[in-house]
Amino acid sequence: MFRVCHKTVLVLLLLVSAAAAQEWVSLGPDGGDVRTFGRDPHAASRILLGTSSGLIFQSLNDGKSWSRYVQLGDARDLVVDHIVFHPRRPGVIYAAAWSVEENSGDIFRSVDNGRTWKPLRDMRGRSVRAFELAPSNPEVMVAGTLDGVYRSLDGGERWHLISPQNHADIRNIESVAIDPRSPDVIYVGTWHLPWKTSDGGLTWVNIKQGMIDDSDVFSIIIDPAQPSTVFASACSGIYKSENGGSLFRKAQGIPFSARRTRVLKQDPADRNTVYAGTTEGLYKTMDGGISWKLMSKPNLIINDILIDPGAPQNLLLATDRSGVLASRDAGATLVASNRGFSHRNVSTLLIDRSDSLRLYAGVLNDKEFGGVFTSSDGGSNWEQMSTGLNGRDIFTLQQTSSGALVAGTNSGVLTFHPANDMAWALRDRVTNMVETPVKGAGKSKRTIKRQVTSRLTARVNDVFIGHDGWYAATSAGIFITNNEGRVWHGGPVLKHSDFISVAASPEVVIAATRRAVVVSHDRGQTWQTSTLPPEVSMLANVTAAPGNRLYLAAREGAYRSEDGGRSWERLTRLPVNLLASIYYDEESQRLMTSSQTSTHLFQSTDFGKTWKRAETGWLLRRVHASRGRLLGTTAFDGIVAHAESVTTQPAVAAGGGNGGTND
Repeated sequence: MFRVCHKTVLVLLLLVSAAAAQEWVSLGPDGGDVRTFGRDPHAASRILLGTSSGLIFQSLNDGKSWSRYVQLGDARDLVVDHIVFHPRRPGVIYAAAWSVEENSGDIFRSVDNGRTWKPLRDMRGRSVRAFELAPSNPEVMVAGTLDGVYRSLDGGERWHLISPQNHADIRNIESVAIDPRSPDVIYVGTWHLPWKTSDGGLTWVNIKQGMIDDSDVFSIIIDPAQPSTVFASACSGIYKSENGGSLFRKAQGIPFSARRTRVLKQDPADRNTVYAGTTEGLYKTMDGGISWKLMSKPNLIINDILIDPGAPQNLLLATDRSGVLASRDAGATLVASNRGFSHRNVSTLLIDRSDSLRLYAGVLNDKEFGGVFTSSDGGSNWEQMSTGLNGRDIFTLQQTSSGALVAGTNSGVLTFHPANDMAWALRDRVTNMVETPVKGAGKSKRTIKRQVTSRLTARVNDVFIGHDGWYAATSAGIFITNNEGRVWHGGPVLKHSDFISVAASPEVVIAATRRAVVVSHDRGQTWQTSTLPPEVSMLANVTAAPGNRLYLAAREGAYRSEDGGRSWERLTRLPVNLLASIYYDEESQRLMTSSQTSTHLFQSTDFGKTWKRAETGWLLRRVHASRGRLLGTTAFDGIVAHAESVTTQPAVAAGGGNGGTND
């Protein structure tokens, strides 16, 4: 007999969880939003990439391929806008981030080359929007936050506010530049014009001469060979000063629509060459800012530009929606360089009914760079399949028995048959019979029925395809078609309009808004309200299972009905709440559910009486089972997959014990 200390058990559990999480891998689709780059000066081919979810990717081959590297902090809304390697201390890296949801953030530091990170104490909770190390003394660093300018003189150990406290204008700092000769000369750009200090923050000067008033200053760069030359980019255009900011002159040649310039970068080998990353493409000047040329398509939103100091013709662009773009000819041509990088918001996944290696993924927020992606090899390679979608967001994908795809989008339903169609086609005709009162003879009243035709342009959150028709849960109600989308009928149901989910069994159709559930026992001809338990405050989705069983995923947990929605019971053995989804998988004959706050996958093979959990390492929206694989959708990481050998454990309800029974 031997004893194991609690610390040893904890370490072993953590190791088991880590091993299980590593078995899940990201499949793509490649691309998405990139915020920033950082190049390792001690290993030139190594580049780190920051995202808008606190995640950092790494490349060891100059950006040709990427791998998921580290997650900063616990929040998934941290925008990593700055990654800076210490030029004189190998292994020391800084990452500055801010929160989308709250006015907070952190500066993280790693002293082991990026393996582990800790937030710097004095900057905890500060929304850091700008960050730079002094070129002449990298122990001096400056951070721009929403409440002012902070400086450290000792590599980040201690920080002090160097702008006047509660200053009306020196706040909301968006950009920082430090003079390459003197760390006391600092330029900062705010949401309203730039400022400068020449004495380390003792005094400040508003350097606005020549700038259009109310200019948000996104980027400031200083010519290292001639530090009196300063470029600044703002929402009103690009400006250049040749006297240290005393006077700025506006650059010409950039269209008004592209003047929101997020980043400026100077060619280290040619001081007259400057690149401008704008919300409408990449611009370049080769004559010090006198003239500018558009180098890319205008539909690119560029957040950062990385120039290879050893080969300045090599560029990497960090973009919204299209991921990493690479150029080997100083911007003349751009190609995607996203192998291994996926930062997509995948809302829906469809596995082809006749070929389990054929996958379809629907994404959100990526406009013309998103829509639907397809893979013919189980997710190893993807191609866009969005012709005709016109930048729509995809909320759901379904497939008919004939193989046609049905997409619910932010504007209507579209269909596409891979074997026959060249583009997605709208299925938006709605015909309803409306009763109109008319006056009869004398005081009598009567009604007449007339047919009214309209278009289905509402957001379509879910579609259920049954043997006798399709049901669409939309922001304008429930719509039904009995002829594969050629004509729909429907609208609000029992005064409810914004439906998020719909499902059906042979006996009942069930549909949900965020706070209400309706059911129909006659295929949608009439509807009844399903009374929810009083504690239920927010719904995620509904699903149906064999035996006339219905399920709800709610903020408070999972609920089951076995009487067609007339009554509901909570599945108390499920130990999580804030559910992301619950679904019944017919192939594997099990329920699967996930939580918005847990990286565990929960599975039940007895309709919710008992549950097993498996650590995945990912926040999953929905999980599909397909021929020995589990495939999950995520809000930030694309599609993730696992060969179904994941270790499962009995799930214990919160608080310990069995947590009650559901029998």
